[in-house]
Amino acid sequence: MIAGSMGTLLRVLRPLGATLGIVSLLALQPEPARLARSAAAHELSAANAPRALVLSAQARRFLLLQYRSFSTEFMGCMIGEVLAGVVVVTRIAPADVEPEESTPTRVIPKQTCERAGWSGTVGMIHSHPTGERCWYYFPGTQVPSSDGQSFRLNDYPVDAIMCGDHVVWIGRGLVERSTPLGDPRVARPAPGRPQRGNSTQHAGSSDPVGGE
Repeated sequence: MIAGSMGTLLRVLRPLGATLGIVSLLALQPEPARLARSAAAHELSAANAPRALVLSAQARRFLLLQYRSFSTEFMGCMIGEVLAGVVVVTRIAPADVEPEESTPTRVIPKQTCERAGWSGTVGMIHSHPTGERCWYYFPGTQVPSSDGQSFRLNDYPVDAIMCGDHVVWIGRGLVERSTPLGDPRVARPAPGRPQRGNSTQHAGSSDPVGGE
């Protein structure tokens, strides 16, 4: 009787042990293939990251009017296309934001630009009413700010911050740049923030602006 019971127990434990062994092996595997594919996709995206941001006259006027009209942060959907590494923004549509979700220091959309009915969105733009803290990395570091973290969580090619007379923006290459909203023939780098982290702007890498 004891021998028979032992035999039955072994027949039950063998497949269970095999299952536990498989689970243990899976637990020892490197990070999932999904994460590896995601990292590879990010590298590919970074390799083809936009190098310039072109704002139409209409888009510039909209931003300047919005900036002068609100003491709280506003948010817009940049509508346009990406052509050979250049993001061309033809117009900016208002994001779907509840009034109470817009304060002097933050703004939160109720839904995505696409769900709000804006197709062709290439990125989000929001304002910093005081023109301060317009960066995607904390100065002197490679630590992303809350704006930098938010950009990494979405899938748009670019993200931008409206800062008075200029726009600070970033692409999938994680290079921070600045585009003036005044004379479209003049471009300037973001003060001390042109490259990933806090490196130096190279000659000839300023961004074209303007466009109609």
